[in-house]
Amino acid sequence: MRQRKFIFRLCSVLVILFVGTSTQAAEQRPIDGIEDNSFLVEEAYNQDPGVVQHIFNAVYTNDFHRHGWSFTFTQEWPLYGLEHQISYSIPSFHLRDGGDKVSGVGDVLINYRYQALEEGDTVPAFAPRFSLILPAGNRDKETGNGVVGYQWSLPFSKKVASRLALHANLGLTYLPKVRVPLDDGHSPKRSLVSPNLGASAIFALTSRIHLMLEWVGTFEQSLNDEGKRERDFKATISPGIRAAVINTENLQTVLGVGIPIGLTRPADNYGVFLYFSVEHKFF
Repeated sequence: MRQRKFIFRLCSVLVILFVGTSTQAAEQRPIDGIEDNSFLVEEAYNQDPGVVQHIFNAVYTNDFHRHGWSFTFTQEWPLYGLEHQISYSIPSFHLRDGGDKVSGVGDVLINYRYQALEEGDTVPAFAPRFSLILPAGNRDKETGNGVVGYQWSLPFSKKVASRLALHANLGLTYLPKVRVPLDDGHSPKRSLVSPNLGASAIFALTSRIHLMLEWVGTFEQSLNDEGKRERDFKATISPGIRAAVINTENLQTVLGVGIPIGLTRPADNYGVFLYFSVEHKFF
């Protein structure tokens, strides 16, 4: 009888140790060390309750028709738990496009994202987003479109191994009744629809250092000088790296750099993407 009790207790201890070790190993997967810190491709992970994220981006573009800096500040807030998230993005431009100087604040995005699916063993994370585009920029200065616009995005994310995560995006931007001034004094209005795609793979060297490869493609619709619609396919690939400088329970700071390279003629030839994020609890 005593032997049976001893064997039962020993088995219980081994089960507890096994479960605890497995849970700890799962929590310490290198790919889990940094999350929701991609550059060009959106990850499908909402902010945890009580955690706010501040994101600063700087992009330097240098090719034969466009060079200079573009900046974006984004702030993400959870709304009543994990399911709902609100955020906003404020872009600004300081560059030259051809011989013209482009400088000023761009159109502001107000974003809402719903965590429709949380990631599981066989299920990807899925967080559809709707954005309202506010005409804070100036169309005459080429920093905005001059109309209220709308944007939809369908991001999917799945960690397929302890060191590998995959992400995919499908989106659409709609700009109704964009005005284009013509030389004859007329200003026709045309609605513009621009679908976009994106995909990325992230490999974790360690829990604090991740290698990234992102690809984005946009079927961008615009108006030419004659007021007619044109569509260009802009495809860009960007190898990069991100590192968590500070990674504690209450604070995470992430630095990153990418090298976006244009794959099609309408896209910028090459550039540098700088990334800085601070994530912390606000109560």
